[in-house]
Amino acid sequence: MTDPTTPIQEPTLWRDERWTARVIKNEDDDGWAVSMTRQGDAEPALVGPWTMGRDKKNPKPLDTAAFHTLVKTASEVLRRHEQQLHARLNKSVSVGVGSERIRVSLQIVPDEDNPYAILRAEDELGEALGEVRVPPTFKLSADSAAAWIEGGYQRPSR
Repeated sequence: MTDPTTPIQEPTLWRDERWTARVIKNEDDDGWAVSMTRQGDAEPALVGPWTMGRDKKNPKPLDTAAFHTLVKTASEVLRRHEQQLHARLNKSVSVGVGSERIRVSLQIVPDEDNPYAILRAEDELGEALGEVRVPPTFKLSADSAAAWIEGGYQRPSR
């Protein structure tokens, strides 16, 4: 068995210590595709069309420039996915209470067996005012945050 971090530079397979590019037959048509998989990941981060070679039958061989472009593109795809997941799991609103603003945040913890969320309130200086565990389905809005604050930071009723 070969070390999965050993560099490979073949016409249809390139690998460095972090990424593997593999040119594959496109099952949907007569063309070719390339998949980019990060070491340790089960699924490719990116699969896209690949250019035909000069003979219009075989794929164009991978080269250094193409590999680096593919790494950059696949890394950007992963970064966007991470940003989207973070935005889906973390929400916040600001609520005016008297002359001050209170920031209320909801952080969802997507545990497979027991998912939950943390509802947290902080003043303008970042000092904690309250924190409770709530269901991951809790809907954070300016109204629900204000009601929680008015209720003395007690666990909201379902």
